[in-house]
Amino acid sequence: MNNNSLEIATLGGGCFWCVEALLQQIRGVDKVISGYSGGNAPGKPTYKEVCSGLTGHAEVVQVSFDPSEISYKDLLTIFMTSHDPTTLNQQGGDIGTQYRSVIYFHNATQKETAEEVIKELAPYFDNPIVTEISAAETFHEAEAYHQDYYRNNTTQGYCNAVITPKLAKLRKAHSNKLKSVST
Repeated sequence: MNNNSLEIATLGGGCFWCVEALLQQIRGVDKVISGYSGGNAPGKPTYKEVCSGLTGHAEVVQVSFDPSEISYKDLLTIFMTSHDPTTLNQQGGDIGTQYRSVIYFHNATQKETAEEVIKELAPYFDNPIVTEISAAETFHEAEAYHQDYYRNNTTQGYCNAVITPKLAKLRKAHSNKLKSVST
């Protein structure tokens, strides 16, 4: 991939370990970094601070992708269908504002695309989509042990119970968008 042609997407859909593991599988995705965004606490937040729910940050991933291989619209469609965008501040057992569904747009085109994808997908959900669409704010990279979490901890309980089934769903629903070799 030519790094000069890469674009950035910042997305939150519950625990960043799940979103990171899913998006790393997508053809055209160069890098996925887990982190925090959207909060109002000064300085760089820690995982413990974000988990308290007091900083206002969401667990997010920052995705570098090649738009000649995966469009932003397709990336958002995969993201939106890989978590429950209809539950406010919750994904499964993960509850709190840090687990909100959010798309942080980096330009006007991304904002328009996010609005379009949500409008197109809304009829496929039983409940209204509550995904926040906001301008990208400062992205704080999470601590090193959060990076590549699933790859480094596949036998951990949360990974087996939550992430592995999400990956199976991803392979079934979006097999035509996956990298040919699982990474």
